[in-house]
Amino acid sequence: MNVSFLLQTKGGDVATISENRSVSDALHILRERRIGALVVTGLTGPLVGIFSERDAVRAIAEHGPDSLKMKIHDLMSSPVTRCTPETTVNELMGMMTAERIRHVPVVEHGALIGVVSIGDVVKARFEELEHDKKELLDYVNAR
Repeated sequence: MNVSFLLQTKGGDVATISENRSVSDALHILRERRIGALVVTGLTGPLVGIFSERDAVRAIAEHGPDSLKMKIHDLMSSPVTRCTPETTVNELMGMMTAERIRHVPVVEHGALIGVVSIGDVVKARFEELEHDKKELLDYVNAR
């Protein structure tokens, strides 16, 4: 199973924020959209970083309440690990595990076409295992 299958299921909507916006702005978007990360856009391109809940927690722990006024650029995770639609789910799981990340932008021909979260990967893997289980039970019961 490839990342393209995950995007077909969930869609290619990507929540973004400019690197010049504040952490407070980012947190409002995360809450409103009920998501865990935003792709950060900037002057150098549409994918200059990722800002996640984890980045916000680190900022507050390090800078206190003043971090809410800081710019995303100062706190985002960068460089960004990316994948393509052809990346397999197993490869993606390996990348996420090795780099301890939960969100991976999907890029095709230099264009941002989606974001895959660890939740998307777990859901797809669970569905795949359920399908395999059903096929095995059908095979055993047919004997």
